[in-house]
Amino acid sequence: MKYLHTMVRVSDVDTSLDFYCNKLGLIELSRTKNEQGRFTLIFLAAPGDEAAQIELTYNWDPETNTNPYPSGRNFGHLAYRVDDIYTLCEQLMRSGVIINRPPRDGRMAFIRSPDNISIELLQAGDALLPQEPWVSMPNTGNW
Repeated sequence: MKYLHTMVRVSDVDTSLDFYCNKLGLIELSRTKNEQGRFTLIFLAAPGDEAAQIELTYNWDPETNTNPYPSGRNFGHLAYRVDDIYTLCEQLMRSGVIINRPPRDGRMAFIRSPDNISIELLQAGDALLPQEPWVSMPNTGNW
């Protein structure tokens, strides 16, 4: 398992980049705009430490008009790359962990910690071929 990034939702890209890059000194590694999903992802890291990244997620349509992310919704998730997402999810389920977003695509799953922190699991390399029971498994709760 390898730590990948921490995701934080932001309400203003320019203000956030001014803080994280100009003031804190992080550098922008990549930026992806997703027209269909209506969001932008910006990955940042400290100079020379690109392995530990922060993902700024800007949702083009905020959740509410007065406070876009109430109750700490601006914190998104921790992310880890795993060698075999199906094997890990099976082990987690056997140990009583709920798979909130099953790896139906052979690439991504979400679970929650005992303190309700969302954790994303991402398959290393190419996605695994879709297989049961994951393909038919519905989402459970929030992720």
